[in-house]
Amino acid sequence: MLKPPYTRALRVFRKGRLVRPRDLPAAGVPAWVLYELVKRGEVEQVSRGLYTLPGHSPTENHSYAKAVKRVPNGILCLLSALRFHELTVQNPPEVWLALPRSAWKPKFSGLHLRIVRFSGAALTEGVETHLVEGVSVRVTSVARTIADCFRYRNKLGREVALEALHEGWRKKRFTMDELWRFAELDRVTKVIMPYLETIPS
Repeated sequence: MLKPPYTRALRVFRKGRLVRPRDLPAAGVPAWVLYELVKRGEVEQVSRGLYTLPGHSPTENHSYAKAVKRVPNGILCLLSALRFHELTVQNPPEVWLALPRSAWKPKFSGLHLRIVRFSGAALTEGVETHLVEGVSVRVTSVARTIADCFRYRNKLGREVALEALHEGWRKKRFTMDELWRFAELDRVTKVIMPYLETIPS
């Protein structure tokens, strides 16, 4: 029978699925317990600094859960947010994260990140929280993501923004009021206006 430190640790894993070593002391579990559980085969390492229970089946959003677990202040945005919301068939190899302008730029082996810097309302408005493999993942909303794609059209390509606009509208994932609000936030109202006339009412 497992002793209390081990059972407490396993409860953390069942609740969060993806766990960092620093998550355990916050739950009253000594750090050494993690390494004992790995030796016993009760827990396995999935990447540097991330552990999970054996038999864990990753979802299609596994890379997003890993990225946000490693970069807790990151917000899924742009191409990754489009993919999360199923508004594009593209599957970018990098995870796109928005970070505050003053935040350090993270670098992790085996985890490819594209960092975008936001500040003020651009960092906080239109951000939703979704549970992915037990991890709370913040992601820009559909309307916010589409507006951001027009803002970064020179980096992503105008076709990406147009695809998201038409697909999001076809799936009824946003309202015009919502989109216009974030177009104003991103200062792309003049850019987006001609394309609004091309989508069916």
